[in-house]
Amino acid sequence: MANATGKRIANQNESAVKTLRLGMILPTILSLVLRFLFRRSSLPPSKGPLAIYIVTFFPAFILSNHLVKIGTPRRDPTTGTLISYGEDLSQPGVTEWCFDILYITWACQIGSGALGEWFWWLYMVIPLYAVFKLWTSVISPMFLGGGSSSLSESTPDKEPSASKRQEKLRKRQEKGDPPVRVQNGRK
Repeated sequence: MANATGKRIANQNESAVKTLRLGMILPTILSLVLRFLFRRSSLPPSKGPLAIYIVTFFPAFILSNHLVKIGTPRRDPTTGTLISYGEDLSQPGVTEWCFDILYITWACQIGSGALGEWFWWLYMVIPLYAVFKLWTSVISPMFLGGGSSSLSESTPDKEPSASKRQEKLRKRQEKGDPPVRVQNGRK
């Protein structure tokens, strides 16, 4: 079963690696084609848009290479058997954020080619999301003494919910079933 999971992850990673490699080339080509078709006056790009493209291309290039490096499955060169399936590229967390940054960069490249340089403002989503995550997971709990959830503030006296088994035992005891003993939870 573990081997089947490894093969499944290897297949998913191979597909993701192909997408990453294609994604580093295709948005640039599409941006140039769209500029040629819809915005010929912006060819060649001026220094400002070219600088924005270069500044955003390098982080995307580094992230893409990192994801390709950790996600490429290794196979035995003679037999082709799977040696290592690599890190799971569909896992949540930092890997997911890397893909989000890549997708936003690619969207900005294509959008700026089709609609104009103002489309690069979409790139501001990345630092805004980083500030939001920093606020909700670090700053607010540390300095404001709790989370931002109003649910915890509205029910401070309520005991923790019991498990399903404990609920069934409590209901049976309320009905008057004598052999049932409910144990209080430890505090």
